[in-house]
Amino acid sequence: MPNVLVAEDNRDSLELVRDILLSLGYTPILAENGREALDLIAAQPPDLVILDINMPEVDGFEVCAAIKRNPATAKIPVIILTAHSDVESRVTGLGLGADDYLQKPFHPRELVARIETRLRAKAITDDLRAQGDELRRTFERFVGPEVVEQLLEDPTHIQLGGVETEVSVLFADLENFTRLAESVPPGELLDILNRYHTLMVQHIKANGGTVDKFLGDGVMALYNTPVPQPDHPLRAVRTALDIRAALDDFHRTLDPRFRLNVNFGINSGRAIVGNVGAPDIMDFTAIGDTVNLASRLEGLAGSNEIVVSEGTWHAVADYVIGERLAPRPVRGRGELVVSYLIHGWR
Repeated sequence: MPNVLVAEDNRDSLELVRDILLSLGYTPILAENGREALDLIAAQPPDLVILDINMPEVDGFEVCAAIKRNPATAKIPVIILTAHSDVESRVTGLGLGADDYLQKPFHPRELVARIETRLRAKAITDDLRAQGDELRRTFERFVGPEVVEQLLEDPTHIQLGGVETEVSVLFADLENFTRLAESVPPGELLDILNRYHTLMVQHIKANGGTVDKFLGDGVMALYNTPVPQPDHPLRAVRTALDIRAALDDFHRTLDPRFRLNVNFGINSGRAIVGNVGAPDIMDFTAIGDTVNLASRLEGLAGSNEIVVSEGTWHAVADYVIGERLAPRPVRGRGELVVSYLIHGWR
């Protein structure tokens, strides 16, 4: 049953409210001054607070303000129950965040009605908040938290279409994974793959990237969407360097036959970012030549190499050591492509 804290320095009034709460089956928590009330709330946040205004040490207005100021208690409904009948006191209490204001003397039935109304509203709000948290946790398994926040903030974003924007695209792929799959049971293979994906996702998120999708034994990540990131090329390159640096320790946890290289391709440029698919099944992603080239560059990499486009290189050259590679042909392009190999930080 709900716990209701009552802060009241008048003993008769305190016992009256206590008896009303007991008759409803609620658990009363009693405080005879504002300081005691705050200590009890901090120790065990109640479901509802009923406050008198005139109390020693800390008055009811100060207690209400402290409750609503603290994120841990701000959602607790507060009823001010006081002899102050002037409009100014009522406005002050409600302005501090009180959810209701009842003047003494009061009829017990009216107090009961207000208590039950506030507790009923809190129960509904708590249920909605719990559902929202569960929805957020579920969505975050499939798309980045920034995408989830945008969808929850404005569900109208959940529609087909996109906008053209500047992005950095990272592809990371496990080398020789297909060959490994020929000799390893599917269950064991999936466990190894998920461990590699967990490592890569950890560093993608740490650098502000959005995991766009898993592509078999590879991962595609986006930067500068949906949250603007002026340094998005550097974030993408840092992600690749961080993953590569973490591989030595990670490989020590694996059987030697599962110690695979991770190859990277990164490109920066314009792409269409938005929801692609059908009205009932959508995929938040980026499409366009920028994405295609990032994928092709990953195909040129080998043995933990990080291959980036000319555009990405110019954005990060002041921070990393690298070398220009000879122009090479890539599938789907008529001209040879200039790319750079990233060695490490300057």
